Amino acid sequence: MSKKIYFFAGILCFVLFSCKNDPTTASETTEAPVSNIPRLDYRVTGIIPHNTSFFTEGLLVYNGQFLESTGSPEEIPSLESVVATVNMESGKSEEKIKLDKSKYFGEGIVVIQDKLYQLTYKNQKGFIYDVKSFKKLGEFSYPSIEGWGMTTDGKHAIMSDGSDQLSFLLPPNMKVVKTVRVTEDGISVLNVNELEWVKGYIFANIWTTNDVIKIDPNTGKVVGKMDLSSLKNEANNTFQHSEVANGIAYDSISNKLYVTGKLWPSIYRLELIENKDANQ
Repeated sequence: MSKKIYFFAGILCFVLFSCKNDPTTASETTEAPVSNIPRLDYRVTGIIPHNTSFFTEGLLVYNGQFLESTGSPEEIPSLESVVATVNMESGKSEEKIKLDKSKYFGEGIVVIQDKLYQLTYKNQKGFIYDVKSFKKLGEFSYPSIEGWGMTTDGKHAIMSDGSDQLSFLLPPNMKVVKTVRVTEDGISVLNVNELEWVKGYIFANIWTTNDVIKIDPNTGKVVGKMDLSSLKNEANNTFQHSEVANGIAYDSISNKLYVTGKLWPSIYRLELIENKDANQ
């Protein structure tokens, strides 16, 4: 998302500084509660080149290749909102769809029954394409004010909208049939962004962070959390303009998980490591 976070970050820093220098606030400070959410550890098993002009909004594996959707933030006028195919070995990309960025900001994508569905950011509109030819077949609307990420459980298109809500939409008319509130230790999780269905769970990027959470789709509860900060730092060391992590893809055939970020120079192939002790 091309959210204007810098102004609000400045306000937050001012507030935190003021609180730090307020003796009343300091005397009442208590330690933050320890989270009971298990940590998801991982190891990097492969690195694929990634187009550093891709402001990643959606990433998935289809028919032996990545499909990637990108956004076009106003503050970086050289960027475009496109959907591209990406070779899973070389990282070579080929643009297939390009939106008019004066009207639309491209967001999450999902493939269901050979149709590619694409969200837009603030238009309350999505587009439907034939996934093989990329020919536009139609449009759909959604009630959320914004569109962010998408994935599927095989039946529904599941979308995020920047809040703590996940909406389940039923093709072909894409009407919302249910919603689930995402919570961590009973507290709402905001800024739920790019989504991916992995072995019966929803993995989700959290906007403005490098965290990936694992969500039980039936309850909305966060049952695991992965920190991609080290990969973000590595991305910045190679390409200093790399922004936050965003983009999760799972290949159910090879059982491989892939992650990337906005303007990152790499897509990382990960292997999750079993961690039986949630507090380690």
